[in-house]
Amino acid sequence: MKVAVAGCCHGALDKMYETLELLQRRHNVRPDLLLCCGDFQAVRNEADLRCMAVPAKYRHMQTFYRYYSGEKKAPVLTVFIGGNHEASNHLQELPYGGWVAPNIYYLGYAGVVRFRGVRIGGISGIFKSHDYRKGHFECPPYNQQTIRSAYHVRNIEVFKLKQLKRPIDIFMSHDWPRSIYHYGNKKQLLKMKSFFRQEVESNTLGSPAASELLQHLKPTYWFSAHLHVKFAAFMQHQANSKEELPKATKFLALDKCLPHRDFLQIIDVEHDPNAGDSLEYDAEWIAVLKATNSLVNVTQSSWNMPEKNGLHAKWDYSATEEAIKEVLEELNHNLKIPCNFTLTAACYDPSKPQKHREPVHTINPQTTEFCAQFGLTDINDRIQQAKEESSVRGEYEEEEEEDMDSTGSAEEPSEYNTDNSGLSSINPDEIMLDEEGGDEDLSTCSVDPSPDHPPDFSASFSDIRIMPDSMAVSSDDAMDSTNEELEKSGGSKQVEEKSLNERPLKRIGGNENGNSGIKKIKRRNQAIYAADDEDKTE
Repeated sequence: MKVAVAGCCHGALDKMYETLELLQRRHNVRPDLLLCCGDFQAVRNEADLRCMAVPAKYRHMQTFYRYYSGEKKAPVLTVFIGGNHEASNHLQELPYGGWVAPNIYYLGYAGVVRFRGVRIGGISGIFKSHDYRKGHFECPPYNQQTIRSAYHVRNIEVFKLKQLKRPIDIFMSHDWPRSIYHYGNKKQLLKMKSFFRQEVESNTLGSPAASELLQHLKPTYWFSAHLHVKFAAFMQHQANSKEELPKATKFLALDKCLPHRDFLQIIDVEHDPNAGDSLEYDAEWIAVLKATNSLVNVTQSSWNMPEKNGLHAKWDYSATEEAIKEVLEELNHNLKIPCNFTLTAACYDPSKPQKHREPVHTINPQTTEFCAQFGLTDINDRIQQAKEESSVRGEYEEEEEEDMDSTGSAEEPSEYNTDNSGLSSINPDEIMLDEEGGDEDLSTCSVDPSPDHPPDFSASFSDIRIMPDSMAVSSDDAMDSTNEELEKSGGSKQVEEKSLNERPLKRIGGNENGNSGIKKIKRRNQAIYAADDEDKTE
């Protein structure tokens, strides 16, 4: 089947789907599935905009709300992960995944699903070492810390994914796995983006957590976005035993959605011709969720996952064949994910803007149903209970201030002692905040499918684009990739912003908003935020 893969779409759904339709008209290529590697921006209303970690002047409604309201429907099944520029309050409603609109599915903090027999996994957010070992404690209305930490990867999600034993066909992460640049045309990457050099040479560019997952899962394909540059690599994995067959991963980082940019990729993926056309649960993943349910943490306390170090009675939470069989029996061998999308917030109305709509903490019926079906903890319900109990004791605000800078538990230190989800060197294409310069820029551009400039694509991964010999990976780039075609394009990186004054917690509601305070911004280049200027600067 044909799978389209997109990088950061930044809410420009209309333009992304128009580009796919153009491919069909001009090249008779119609993908069966669209994957998006983060910064999807499922913004429903003005309150959602306030929950995005970007400067207020770059908060634009874009077009997702039309799909949320039912005005439009995605023409192709779309599966996405979260990035670092998202309506975190919306995605937080679906920690285990779910429909954000008809035909548009979010994988959750981490998740695995199946489509036509193809196993697709992903992890949302970006890596930040200071939040990695905390629980998912954040909820709206966010403050200046939690509006960022809400999208930071947690060790529990990585731990869950590392329990998987069965092969993964496709995996998605927003930030790149650390070290992946050593398996592609590194020289050309640095020629295009010289500000990556320091991190590449010190091997600190990318996520160490994603790298750990890459080594463990060894998927056939791995797709990422975040750095706004197109880059391909080929990684040959070492076998863990003599019996294990050699495996390799084809990595591709996608560019952001911009006019005339090669931001979409079409690949051919082997599938089960007898499988249905519905998105399905993955039985092993459900079994892992059940096995690790006792590890759910909704506090700011840092802690380490169980491991075989003498400190834990149990460290293997992988699913047994019996547990997987039980899941199948619970579902009567019907793994189809129900189409149970539900509106949980008022939709943006251009004729009646609600600039003062406040964000509230909402429990999504999809999550309630999912947790009840499989006996899982509803993370948002647990967060609400904890906050309500603390509020009764009158302790919550004091504990929040005391714990905000908490860095460790009584156990061993974190396995990741550096913060390298972004670049520390100066990126001429970024807008940065003073206090945290590591989360990439928010593009509010649109993608115009111009007949004169159709997007570059290929019918299979091996046809990505044959580069000239001068762009081949040399021997000192860690591998011989003469048989691998590598791509590059424009890039950029990261931005962060502050946010919101707190208000009393509401259980469920339609009005969502927050008061935002704007930090002093280092504006190195605003061109990435305006489509007209983009083509002039890159």
